Amino acid sequence: MTTVTRRVAPAPASTNALRFPQGFTWGTATAAYQIEGAASVDGRTPSIWDTYSHTPGRVRNGDTGDVATDHYHRWREDVAIMADLGVSAYRFSLSWPRVQPTGRGPAVQKGLDFYRALTDALLEKGIEPVVTLYHWDLPQDLEDAGGWPERVTTDRFADYATLAARALGDRVKTWTTLNEPWCSAFLGYGSGVHAPGRTDPVAALRAAHHLNLAHGKAVQALRAELPSRARTSITLNIHHVRALTEAAEDLDAVRRIDALANRVFTGPLLEGAYPQDLLQDTAGLTDWSFVQHGDLATIHQPLDFLGVNYYTPTLVSAATGEASHGSDGHGASEHSPWPGADRVAFHRPEGSTTAMGWAVDPSGLYDLLMRLKAEFPAMPLMITENGAAFDDYVNPEGEVSDPDRIAYLHGHLSAVQRAIVAGVDVRGYFLWSLLDNFEWGYGYSKRFGAVYVDYPTGKRIPKASARWYADVARTGTLPDREGGNQ
Repeated sequence: MTTVTRRVAPAPASTNALRFPQGFTWGTATAAYQIEGAASVDGRTPSIWDTYSHTPGRVRNGDTGDVATDHYHRWREDVAIMADLGVSAYRFSLSWPRVQPTGRGPAVQKGLDFYRALTDALLEKGIEPVVTLYHWDLPQDLEDAGGWPERVTTDRFADYATLAARALGDRVKTWTTLNEPWCSAFLGYGSGVHAPGRTDPVAALRAAHHLNLAHGKAVQALRAELPSRARTSITLNIHHVRALTEAAEDLDAVRRIDALANRVFTGPLLEGAYPQDLLQDTAGLTDWSFVQHGDLATIHQPLDFLGVNYYTPTLVSAATGEASHGSDGHGASEHSPWPGADRVAFHRPEGSTTAMGWAVDPSGLYDLLMRLKAEFPAMPLMITENGAAFDDYVNPEGEVSDPDRIAYLHGHLSAVQRAIVAGVDVRGYFLWSLLDNFEWGYGYSKRFGAVYVDYPTGKRIPKASARWYADVARTGTLPDREGGNQ
């Protein structure tokens, strides 16, 4: 069994140490298709990511999630690692085609039994299970019927939410409907760099609305089944968009991307309406008649908190030539994930980058949190993903040293703590990710984990950042330097 060696030194006495509030949630996160494997075991049928990854040329090196990190069979070891890390919560997603293989009809009990056993083991270790219903693995049968651009998918999702709540509602008190619906809509149906790989800007906008509607219906379904103490949320990868210059045309580029990246979701979810400038910007593509009477009221459900995923800021300007959407950090494609924003150029910020080529900039997270406080002051926030990929390797001593990741986490946790001091209601932080895993279109070429995975053998090796994060979680204190709580 793999364990993390944790120091037992007391919290630092340094007056420069940054302390987090009592009861702050320290967690880590994963997604089903990225770690579970067992792609055709116990009744599971293909998701859109199974189909996409098995399509030649879609995923780097032809990698698939067929085995991934084999979490489906090694979950006990992974729970033990989390217990050694001392985290108080684990955010994971259910595999929709493992629970309800065709996206219709009754649940498969073996699939539910896997999640029941996992949640029981977490609770035994004092780790709160935080369940995400959808992390991009739409059953292929539903995509064959039209997928997220079709309204009927929202009803199927509500049925699935009911099945999950009935099976796990006695164990799980915190539920997230969707993870990053922007990626599902605009990368999946716009640029095609995510499953299902379609490249239709109108389908992307239809998908965005139906994902919003599915969220609202799922919240209603969850609340109909769950105890009153249960909490519901959604996780958004809210883009922190900056202008290359203060020129009016560059500021307008920020407005356009902010509408497509952020307000297409926060508008209906948190305010009950789509922003007018978004509708105007995309009027040449669609009249938005797919938004039916009553949809906005269904979408605008009360939430217990908003999940925020952040990795890097977005830098844009007005395009002087052809738009450069291929530099937006989401994967290269001849097709844009930004419908109605053809005259926007994306730029790579200066400074250090991760293995993904993403700029390391904690100030973006601080600024984003301050913006959310200003716009939605009553909404509690949770950092549901934050982390970085680096070119990790096992040294001759059998260890994985990752000082760049520790520096990244230190900077971003410092930003969170500063925001809390400034009055932002941030309730917790989930490190992405627990394990190295299948990184979508990048396959196994990018390592985000605090725990190194040797893919041929499945062996887990906690990195130096795992020990560092264990200290932070144990003490609730961020050291005044990146070396750890000494």
